[in-house]
Amino acid sequence: MDNIIEPSPKAARIFFFWTGIIATVAYRIIIFLNIYSSLWVDIAWYIGTAGFVLYFWHRYQVAKKRAELVKKYNLVEAVEISQIEKNRKQALHYLVETSLTSKSRWNSGLIFLLSLIALILGAVLDIYSILNL
Repeated sequence: MDNIIEPSPKAARIFFFWTGIIATVAYRIIIFLNIYSSLWVDIAWYIGTAGFVLYFWHRYQVAKKRAELVKKYNLVEAVEISQIEKNRKQALHYLVETSLTSKSRWNSGLIFLLSLIALILGAVLDIYSILNL
């Protein structure tokens, strides 16, 4: 029996959407929080960085899955041999082919990886500074 190809559940998509929004806002407010307290800067930084880890991991997985589906089902060729109207065919070909060639998955993967490293290093350095007071 073939696997059913479906998007992630709506709740998961909403979760990752809001995670990305909150992470972005958390990073943007750091400049204002600097006026008030380094504690609030740290809190915003951790929220933003953890949010980016989750959000960009998800974006990487989505882009990877799309590319894998295009390859697995040979969708570029399927579009090329289809009998659909020329403009729709070109549009669909563009969407399918760029799922394979787009660098967005590598961009998301790199942001995920660098955010994860920053989160780990930040936590280690903060714990070290607390223990060596």
